[in-house]
Amino acid sequence: MRNHFVRIAAACVVLFLAHAANAQAPAQAPPAAPVSAAVAHPTFVSIPMEIVVNRPAAEVWNRVGHYCDLAEWMQTTCTILAGKEGEFGAIRSAANEIIVARTELSYTYTQPVREGRPYNQYHGTLEARPLTATTSKLIYTLVYDNSMLADDAAREKDKEQRRARFTKLLENMKILAEGGKLPPPPPPAAPKQ
Repeated sequence: MRNHFVRIAAACVVLFLAHAANAQAPAQAPPAAPVSAAVAHPTFVSIPMEIVVNRPAAEVWNRVGHYCDLAEWMQTTCTILAGKEGEFGAIRSAANEIIVARTELSYTYTQPVREGRPYNQYHGTLEARPLTATTSKLIYTLVYDNSMLADDAAREKDKEQRRARFTKLLENMKILAEGGKLPPPPPPAAPKQ
């Protein structure tokens, strides 16, 4: 019986010391709630664009359809950061874009979630589609959520700016696929003072 009381007394002492230690410890703020990248009410936009190329689709794709060929037609730099060129899961340095689908003459990529930014679920597909034995068309389609923009005017402006930019890229791809050379890119704009 005596051992039973000793055990109870020891347990009470342990509980009292634990409570006293907690009472003297500085108050800690609760952990911050994680910020979600999810958008509550997305509004998806698609921008289909195409251009006819005077070359067979396989030739066009061989010239401008490799995952890092964008370095030339976008006039930027590109390296494969993970995976292998043209394979599922390959990641290129351009916005850390990941191949999520591909066929013999197309690929689809997405951009990953970025910390501190709402996720717009941006996807792009580039495809060379045969028209005849000697002609094809390049099709570039963008899909993304533009709900985080301020209003309809801002959403329309964003959509038209993207359309203009990617139409220019399709024109660059056509020049290269048909054997031409691109003019040098314009110099960067001077910083505003």
